[in-house]
Amino acid sequence: MFHRISLIGFVGQDPQMRYTPDGTPVTNFSVATRQVVSKERVGTCPKGWKESRNGKNWELTTWFRVTAWRRLAEAVNEYVAKGNQVFVEGELRGEASDGTQNPRIWQGNDGQSRASFELTARTVKFLGRRDNGGPPIGEPPPAGGEDADVLPF
Repeated sequence: MFHRISLIGFVGQDPQMRYTPDGTPVTNFSVATRQVVSKERVGTCPKGWKESRNGKNWELTTWFRVTAWRRLAEAVNEYVAKGNQVFVEGELRGEASDGTQNPRIWQGNDGQSRASFELTARTVKFLGRRDNGGPPIGEPPPAGGEDADVLPF
């Protein structure tokens, strides 16, 4: 069984593409999502959240480390850049040795503990500005008799 996840966020750094020893392209990039809740609604600041710039809301940023493979990796590397808004759909990957879907824990420059989730992308859609959708770039999950490298556009 796997976990399917969809998210919309902003790319935190330019994608980095490399090749496996057998020549398969793989691209890694990070996506930040932001959850906002009104101070009026919840009152005190939930643990781990910060005050928004306007001072009226609490917000929480969650980071996802995204990996794209094959033709999707090449497309992401060519068309996606730091600061782009993207839609990503894929499977959540486990960080623990037992395969559970735990976040990767790391320490930021400020000494605070941080967490990010690992995601294997099946689809990446470039959104650009919030009101302007772009064509999807992605590959469908492999199905019986279908070529997993065929892009759906």
